[in-house]
Amino acid sequence: MSICYYHGEYMPLDECRLPVTDLAVQRGIGCFESVRTYGDRIFAMKEHLERLAESVRKCRIEAGPILPQLPDIIRTGLRRMDSPSCDRLIKPYITGGPVNDRGRFPQPDFFVTFENAHVLTKEEISSGVALAPNHVGRPCPEAKSTNYLLGYLPLAGTDESVFEALYIENGEVTESTASSFFLCREGKIITAPVGRVLRGITREIILTLAREAGFRIEERCPLESELADAQEAFVTGCVKEVLPVVRVGRYTIGNGKPGPVSQRIRHLFIANRERWFDKQA
Repeated sequence: MSICYYHGEYMPLDECRLPVTDLAVQRGIGCFESVRTYGDRIFAMKEHLERLAESVRKCRIEAGPILPQLPDIIRTGLRRMDSPSCDRLIKPYITGGPVNDRGRFPQPDFFVTFENAHVLTKEEISSGVALAPNHVGRPCPEAKSTNYLLGYLPLAGTDESVFEALYIENGEVTESTASSFFLCREGKIITAPVGRVLRGITREIILTLAREAGFRIEERCPLESELADAQEAFVTGCVKEVLPVVRVGRYTIGNGKPGPVSQRIRHLFIANRERWFDKQA
């Protein structure tokens, strides 16, 4: 059963209600995180909650009293769920609350959802996915805000092979709707730098592991023109882990099949993810 923590209580998810006066409802103002588990082990919770603190600070949401509560709320909520062997997805949301003080939000609200994680299928991993070009910049890329509208609009009318949209601004590739993007070209793994993109937690782990394994890394925005002769591409995220990309719009990536770099990176991630498990779970 999916549950939600709100105002001191755990309840079925479909019973949780947010006031219509909240600015998350009225203006889309809010930040969130996605924290997953592997069975009963929480993955990279500390890192995700640190990023949530960065996001609310950048959005001027004054969430100081809320943030220290979240680790215990998450651990307690997981213990209340059935089937501890299932992978879970926990999402803490911090909203703008009811008050807009000239771009400062001094009375935020928050809630935490607990659901089963929808992990990748074997078909997606073995065949790779397509991305739809989205020739705009992602709003406020340094904060994980709740505003995903520009990332969803390009998916209308696409076929089921299209997994997410890919932001391309003035010819520079940044990130996809809910993932960090990597391009493999001329013996290097290329990915956009933090500041142009969200500080992806899985992205940081992948870069750490890739450097440890001797891969050459270049942190710059790949160019749209480089998609045509790239050898491989992949996206990363807390649930998708490492997912090969075989097509971006009209561009086929490499030979149109997942390649050895993404497969090697995925293997490194799976073999090392225990390094980021919550020690108190």
